[in-house]
Amino acid sequence: MSSQNLPPDFQRQSYVFELPQERIAQFPAKERQASRLLVIDRAKKTLTHTSFSAIANYLPKNAILVANNSKVVPARLCGTRETGGKFEFLLLTPLPLLEKSPIDQAGFAHCVCLGLVRQGGRVVPGQELKISEDLKITILELGSFGKHRCKLSFRGDLETLFTRFGKVPLPPYIKREPDTVDLTRYQTVYAKEPGSVAAPTAGLHFTKELQASLVALGFTWLELTLFVGYGTFSPVRSNDIREHTMHSEYIEISADVAQTITLAKAQGRPIIAIGTTSVRALEGAYKACGRLEAFAGWTDIFLYPGKKVQVIDGLVTNFHLPGSSLIMLVASLVGRQRLLEIYQEAIAKQYNFFSYGDAMLIL
Repeated sequence: MSSQNLPPDFQRQSYVFELPQERIAQFPAKERQASRLLVIDRAKKTLTHTSFSAIANYLPKNAILVANNSKVVPARLCGTRETGGKFEFLLLTPLPLLEKSPIDQAGFAHCVCLGLVRQGGRVVPGQELKISEDLKITILELGSFGKHRCKLSFRGDLETLFTRFGKVPLPPYIKREPDTVDLTRYQTVYAKEPGSVAAPTAGLHFTKELQASLVALGFTWLELTLFVGYGTFSPVRSNDIREHTMHSEYIEISADVAQTITLAKAQGRPIIAIGTTSVRALEGAYKACGRLEAFAGWTDIFLYPGKKVQVIDGLVTNFHLPGSSLIMLVASLVGRQRLLEIYQEAIAKQYNFFSYGDAMLIL
């Protein structure tokens, strides 16, 4: 179908909007729950401007809140090549999915991974990149867009080594080096499962106190795991978005969580996903199984207008990049034109966008 005949909902350009640079948050709010909240009630067709700390006043009664408990790994490593030049390496394979070899005579274990390598000059297979005496990277096979198949060689615990030598992998639109504030603030307070290279950012607004108060008010808090990949920042390049190849991410949903949600839906209790990663996990598992049940595996689900959700009834989310798969996901709930109108109002009201920005509650 030609671009002229392509319905706007399927055109990539239809999801692009002008965003002033000053609206892209470079630092988190002073306090997590102090960020702003834009409440969108689809049934009443209303918008409400409030603070995230007041979210309990707008959540549906008896709602089930489903959060992604994945933990961001300081997966960005900087080191020196054999020639003395500098390089950066970003681990793309979630830590728990790495298959480690037995320890060799030199005390090293090895595992194969996917990594993003950036350096001056050409990357070649067989090249060794040194982080420390206990952590080295060997390029095995070149891939596209700087993503290569690599071998990690390490002595000791790999997560500990990444914690010691790694940096927080801040998104590319945050134009600064990570500092100490990012160690805690680019991480949800309920993060448990290490393996993500990007935070499930809607969860960054919650404090332990706010989480506890919601449970005390009768809301049910459930957790699943989706290891957020670097692909979340990849733009949709196809003019017809239906031709876009979605990145895959690994998810785990326990039997207890699946059963609780299934029972809640039968009882008419609303399911509110905290973040687009929770949506992808729930809807991806449903798509894979034909119903929601215990699931451990990969999802490449791509939601956009015309694709119906099967599990969730609402969403807490941040404001997303123009032309991204995430804005298309949110448009599948709100409608493309309506979402762009809401975004324009948010810009006019000086909401902050992206990972460290403000939030929306879509009902």
